[in-house]
Order: sequence, then C-alpha cells, then structure tokens
Amino acid sequence: MTTIADQSRQGSESSRRDIRDEVDEDLRADVRLLGSLLGRVLTESGGEGLLDDVEKLRALTIDAYERENNASIEDAEELVDSFTPARAEQVARAFTCYFHLSNLAEEHHRVRVLRARDAVGEAAPADSLPAAIERLVAEVGTDETAERLRRLRFHPVLTAHPTEARRRAVASGIRRISELLGERDVTQPGTNAAAENDRRLLEEIDVLWRTSPLRTTRPTPLDEVRTAMNIFDQTLFQIVPRVYRLLDDWLLGNDAGAKPVEAPAFMRLGSWIGADRDGNPFVTAAVTKTAAAIASEHILLGLEHAATRIGRTLTLDSADTPPDARLLALWERQRNFAGEVTAQIGTRAPNEPHRRVLLVIAERITATRLRNADLAYAKPEELLDDLRIIQGSLRSAGAMRSANGELQNLIWQVETFGFHLAELEVRQHSKVHRQALAEIRSGGELSDMTTEVLDVYRTISFLQERYGLNVSRRYIVSFTQSSADLANVYALAEAAMGSAEAAPILDAVPLFETFDDLQASTTILAEMIELPAVKARLAATGRKLEVMLGYSDSSKDVGPVSATLALYSAQSKIAQWARDNDIELTLFHGRGGALGRGGGPANEAVLAQPPGSVEGRFKLTEQGEVIFAQYGDKTIAARHIEQMAAATLLASSPANEEENRQATDDFAAVASTMDVRSRERFYELIKSDGFAPWFAEVTPLEEVGLLALGSRPARRGLSIESLEDLRAIPWVFAWTQARINLTGWFGLGSALAAVGDEAVLRDAYARWPLFTAMINNVEMSLAKTDDRLAQRYLALGDRADLAELVLDEMRITREWVQRTTGHSELLEGRPVLRRAVRLRSPYVDALSLLQLRALKSVRASGSTDPADAPHQLLLLAVNGVAAGLQNTG
Repeated sequence: MTTIADQSRQGSESSRRDIRDEVDEDLRADVRLLGSLLGRVLTESGGEGLLDDVEKLRALTIDAYERENNASIEDAEELVDSFTPARAEQVARAFTCYFHLSNLAEEHHRVRVLRARDAVGEAAPADSLPAAIERLVAEVGTDETAERLRRLRFHPVLTAHPTEARRRAVASGIRRISELLGERDVTQPGTNAAAENDRRLLEEIDVLWRTSPLRTTRPTPLDEVRTAMNIFDQTLFQIVPRVYRLLDDWLLGNDAGAKPVEAPAFMRLGSWIGADRDGNPFVTAAVTKTAAAIASEHILLGLEHAATRIGRTLTLDSADTPPDARLLALWERQRNFAGEVTAQIGTRAPNEPHRRVLLVIAERITATRLRNADLAYAKPEELLDDLRIIQGSLRSAGAMRSANGELQNLIWQVETFGFHLAELEVRQHSKVHRQALAEIRSGGELSDMTTEVLDVYRTISFLQERYGLNVSRRYIVSFTQSSADLANVYALAEAAMGSAEAAPILDAVPLFETFDDLQASTTILAEMIELPAVKARLAATGRKLEVMLGYSDSSKDVGPVSATLALYSAQSKIAQWARDNDIELTLFHGRGGALGRGGGPANEAVLAQPPGSVEGRFKLTEQGEVIFAQYGDKTIAARHIEQMAAATLLASSPANEEENRQATDDFAAVASTMDVRSRERFYELIKSDGFAPWFAEVTPLEEVGLLALGSRPARRGLSIESLEDLRAIPWVFAWTQARINLTGWFGLGSALAAVGDEAVLRDAYARWPLFTAMINNVEMSLAKTDDRLAQRYLALGDRADLAELVLDEMRITREWVQRTTGHSELLEGRPVLRRAVRLRSPYVDALSLLQLRALKSVRASGSTDPADAPHQLLLLAVNGVAAGLQNTG
C-alpha cells in the first residue's frame, strides 16, 4: 500500500502540493514508510487485487474531495457497491489500519518535536508553567505568585464513558509499532539493525491487520479498571514527579537539587471507573470494592519498587553523612516492631543508616500491600512522615542532593497518589435515591435495587477504614434538582449504617446537567449549605464545597450554543454565591472528548472561564479516547499536565479575569441574541414530531449500540421515542459517524446571523475568550463534516423537511463562521490542524461510503443480527471512521 501514504504519487498532486509542503519531512517519511509496509502486508494477505481495490477507492475519494467532483463520489459509491461482502470488509479494515498507523506516526512526530524543542533549549512556550509564573509575577508579585502556586490543584478524573472505539489488543499493537518507530530514529539506514527493524515492523503491522478491530464481548467494569491501570503503570506514576521536577528546576535555577524543593505536588487523580453506577447496572458495590483494591495494589507496588530502588542506591556512609537524632529514633522504632527485618537489613548496611531505614520503609510498604498488620502503614501520612525524617537527616548532614533528588520524587508520588492511587467517586442518579429512600421509609421488604444502594454506602465505609478517607468520599448526584436530592445522600448513608455516627464521611456533590437545573443552581446550593450534614462537612473542611457541571446533557437539552452560554452564566453565579457565603469553591467540569460533550482544547477552555470560578483549582473528566490521547505517551502526558496547570494558574490572573469580565459586559447583548435564536433553531429540529426515530434512522445510532465499547448501556429505555431515552454519548457518536457533527455546531449559524453585524462579531472573536473558543471549536467540527456524505445519510430517512433543515443550518453556520473569523476557508488560522483534516478526510470518505452501503442493506433487510455481513461491515466502518476523525463521543 505504498501509494496510500505516499503523497508524492497521488493523482491530484498539484492541488495537494501546498498541504504537503506544510508536513514536516520526518512525519511524511514515517507515514510513507508505514503505508508502504501496510501495502506489502495487504498484498501478501489478499493479493494484488485487494491493494488495487483499495487504491481505486482511494483515488476516487481524493478526486471527489479535492475537486469537489460529484462524478468521482458517485463512481466511488458505485465501486463500493460492487465489492463482495468479504472484499468490502477487507477494504474497510485496510483503511482503518492505515488510520491507526497515521495516528501513531503523528503522535510519534509530536513527541519528536517536543523533545527537539527541549534539546535545543527553546524559550518556554506561552502555555508552559514557567511562562505562566512569569506573567503572574509581573501582575501580582513574587510572594503572591508563590502562594498561588502552593494552592494550585489540577484534578483530572478518569471515566469509563464508552468513547474508545479501539480494542485493547489493537491499542497494544499500535504501541509496539510506535516503539519500533522510535527505535528507527536512532538506527543507521542500511545496517543490520535497520533491516531487523523493517522485519519487526512488518511483523507487527501484519499482526495489526490480522487482529479483528471489533470486540466480541463488552468489557466489564473491572476490565475498564485494569485498562486504566495500564495508563498509570506506563506513564502517570513516572511522569507526575517529572513534571514537578521540571517546574522545580526552573524555579530554583542553578540551586536546583542543592536547596529544598519549591514545586508543590499540585495534581490529584480521581476515577469514576468502577464507581459510576448512574445507568450502569454492572457497577455494583462489590465491583467498587474490587476496583479500589486493584488501584491500591498498583500504587503500592509502584511505591514499593521505587523505595527499594532508591534505598539500594542510598549508600551514604555514616562517617561522611551522619544520621540526625530523628533518624536514629526512627531506626530504633523500626527495630522494636520489625526486629527480624531490621536485623537482616542492618547486617547488609551496618554503616549506611539512611539506606537501611529506607529499605525497612520499603518492606513496610510491601506489608501494607499484603495486609500484614504487624508491619503495615495505617495511612500514607505515616509513610510521608518517615520519608521526611530521612530527608531531614540528609539535609542536616549536608547531603542536599540526595535529600532533594530521587527521595523527593518518592515523596511527591506519595503526596499525589496516597495508598489509593485515584479517589473513587461514586455517582448515582437522584431518582434512584428517591426511590430507595421511599422504599425504606415505607417499611416493606427492600428491593434488590435498594439493597444495592445501601451496600454502596457500606462499601464506602469499608474502603475508608481500609485505605483512608481520600479513597472515596465524594458522592455525585446526577440530575440534582433540589437540595432534597443532596439530603437523601446522607439519609441513605445513615439508613445503611444504622446511625449518622457510623456512616462514612461523605461530601455530596450536586451535578447540574439540564438548562433548568443550571438556572436554579444557586437556589439549590443556598438550601444545601443549610443541611445539618453539609454544615458539619463545611466546618470540617474549612468551608470547601464542590459543584459539578454537566456539559453533554445540557447541550442535548438546549443545543451547543445556549448550553455554552448557560454554563458560563451558571459558573458566574455560583462563583459569586460562593464568595458571598465564604465558600472555597471547586467547579468540576464534566467535559468530554467530542465538541458536543464540551470537548476542544481544555487549556483554552480554562482561560475562558468566568472571573472567580477557577481560583487555582481545575477539575475535569478525562474520558474514553481522550485518556489514551493525553496520557498514553510520557512526553505528551507531561506536556498536557503542564499546559493544564499553567492555564489553571493564569485563569485567575487579574489580566485574564478582567479580559473575561469586560468581554462579558461588552457582548452581553450579543450573547442574549445568540442564546434566544440558537435555542429556537435547535428546538425547531429536535421538537419536531418524530425527530428521535428519524435521527435513529439517518445515523448508525442503533448499530453504535452494538459496538462493545464499554460496560455501560447506550440508552435508558428499550426504544428511542425521545431524546430523553438516549444518553449523550451515542447522541454525539452517531452524528459524528454520519459526518454531520450536528451536536457541535447546530444553531450557531442562525445565532450569528441574528446578530448580523460582522464588525461586532469579529470584535467579539478578537476580545471575548468564550466566544473565540466556541467559534474555533465549531470551525474544527465543521471542517470534519461533508455535505455530500451528509446528504446520503439524511436520505436514509423519509423526512425531507428535517434533512433540509439540517443542511440549511450547516450552510448558514459555515458562512457565518467564516464571516466572523474573516477566513476564506475553515481552519485558515490553524494550518497544522487544517492540514491534518484535509489529508485525512478523503480516506474517511471511503469508510463512510462503506458504512452507507452497510446501513442501506441493514435498513432494507430489517436484520438485527450483529453477526451478519452487513452489520459486520457497518461496525468495521464505524471503528475506522472513529480512528480517522479522532473523535467519537
């Protein structure tokens, strides 16, 4: 398949030369190499005929895309229809494999660029922590900046929302190919090593080709937990202290390592995986208990190995590095309760007091993991105390570099992850709580549902006793509609444990998701803080309170424009309410990877938050494919964490807050006009009679539900009669697959047209961060749409009125977005992204045509058998389109 990746041999070479010139030669070479190796694999597997069919379809979709040639798209459609079922599946898999290889080449190149930037000592980019700190110092001074840095908190929460379309086997194969590509960067061409690298690449690409991209069974919640643990083991455990270290090196300059660190452990990790039971009957109390045990096992193993490794290297002799009194006292305590262990270690290291104490600590971490009560630590704070005694003794003896080096990394890891790794945040729907409590109060026999609800509280109590308070104390209430929904959390805890005194310590977190609930948020919060249980928690925590905001359901409720504006307004009101009530507020953003779920560049979104709503604390969900994109590679993970931390610091800078405040005031009328008109337009579509069944007909909605993406069901009911039956993820996923991306932009064009003044809109685009982010995100979403393919999907339904409404709004939105930005084409101001979209789109078109063939066949036959040929082709194409667009749900 040389030509599928070799841009220099495409038939429309002249029209693509400008795009090619924007591609770095190293990246172009990688894609060419991987494409040629895939071509060899396809030829070996399916003969020249398979490669010829792939090439014919590729050439036609390229011509159709580049020249907007309707004849070519029709020819491509005719070619797809001519394939046998077996050939159609092979071609779909070939394009999907190509996208996996292209994606890993782009990721590899991104890593290469980041490393090259470090190697040549480029100035810190504007979105780095050093740049953010310098800007803060200029605005608020050194002391205030240091205090803000001390309070900094970035808190990602991993979720198992089913938006990762790749099998774990496929992801593992891609990672192996990526490692081989990295080896190639340091291998001399023409050598035996290069030949061996070629052979191994071919072997791995052949495995990727022969590995079914479709899961045969749905993952269980515990499968999802173990998948997330791979990310922790491969990247997060090592990369988090590295990010702190890079910051500390910059803060201390030449004194780095010779002075105590100044960089705080500013990251905390949360997880819903194995704890989020809202709509997922497979997440039980037993699953939550096991999920906590798995996570604890991983972090304690990591700490155990790190402590052992550092202990073995801490061979400082007591003659040169004498222990202080606190270290000697610690050693005596260790000898008292761990005589056998200390005798063995003392024999090996008689004159190395720091080493022997740390090796005993490593043994105690092992005992904690194995639940050996005689040696185990009761809580991570005890471990931190011991580590700081070693550190203090080293500093007293003048061994500053040993005190502030690897030992400090270990301290940072304990501060960040504790013994639990990530806090398990339980989430449940308010309706379930109401039903359970009503059952309990009726005095009758309890249903299985209510028994399970009570078991969750008992599990939380057990986990807190076993792993400490921070293992699980936040309890999120979906669809919070009144303060009673929060009071129910504490009432159920009391019912489960027999008394309020025996109940686990809980912080109930309201989740405001719908437009109406966002509007009522401060009224609900005012009543909430008067609840006795909440009053007690505020007193215990220094008046800390967390509030969660739902992006996906609010967007499905009123459309993306009104949802964005409503969320901004709600945050402003909640932040002001918190200040008025002396509350230290943390807003938890339920953002998703796709634009319809609050996606887009997260660091830009942070800077566009309302004044007073961040205050150095930013918490958000990281879900589905976003987890692997952001944290799957160490270099990229470090960059992402740094960008988010920098944005969190800068969001509350006086200049940034004033910019947002002024823009909000200046463009209030624009916002009001856009809100009213966009919502009218959105309702015109979704409130039409029969809209929900029509939506299911013109998109692969039902078939997306057949993909074994995650453990959570795709919908709440048995059929789709209204949008309330549908979860936000398949709502977004299905429109994306149909190449319409409606959830990211619908209503914006009419809203902009209602404002009507291009000068005002361009001024807003230049000065209003929220509006700028909205337009930029919609511009990207529109760039991934395709009118001709959208028409073919919409034609699957029998509602010409709704189809025309969608296409008309798409046209209006494109026109007014370009008027607003002043660009002659979409993404003109972001050439790298424009290049990526334009290079990929024709290949995605090929998969979309294959998907359309399958959809037509499924609709015509009425088959519901996921194992038949049309369904298999459809699911293969869904998987490939997700890989090509790099957006799912």
